[in-house]
Amino acid sequence: MFGEGNPVADIMLVGEQPGDREDLAGKPFVGPAGAVLDRALEQAGIDRSDVYVTNAVKHFRWEQRGKRRIHKKPTVRQINACRPWLDEEIAVTQPKLIVCLGATAARALLGAQFRLTQHRGEIVEGDGLPPMTATIHPSAVLRAEDDDREDQMAGLISDLRSAAEYVNARRVSAAG
Repeated sequence: MFGEGNPVADIMLVGEQPGDREDLAGKPFVGPAGAVLDRALEQAGIDRSDVYVTNAVKHFRWEQRGKRRIHKKPTVRQINACRPWLDEEIAVTQPKLIVCLGATAARALLGAQFRLTQHRGEIVEGDGLPPMTATIHPSAVLRAEDDDREDQMAGLISDLRSAAEYVNARRVSAAG
């Protein structure tokens, strides 16, 4: 499944892989994590129609449990196999900033040595790609314990707001 959104977006959001609902709908971030992402984008002052949303892995990896299809983390081989499609989406969209949603997306674009817990929110430049930053995946908010969920959401919103501020500052300096 390929991404969707503004084909000339200033911000590209890259998640891990489609989930069950995304796989069935053929669209990224339309399930529960997508609802969290939509709320976070709105609270960060970002219109979802202004961004491009995609995933590092283009297919849903799952295992059957009863009647349910349960998410399985993609392998390095699957991430590497899907990288040419992600690179093409980046080349076509030419975002001013890529926001990696979660550790898998961050490692896919920033390398295996990247640690989200240590470098969350930092702007990383180089390797012929647009500047990038990383934050938690919206599903982390869903998985958080009740007493931590609000803090996780606040952090996601703050990171997205910082991404928008970075892009706006670049737009202003380019115009000036």
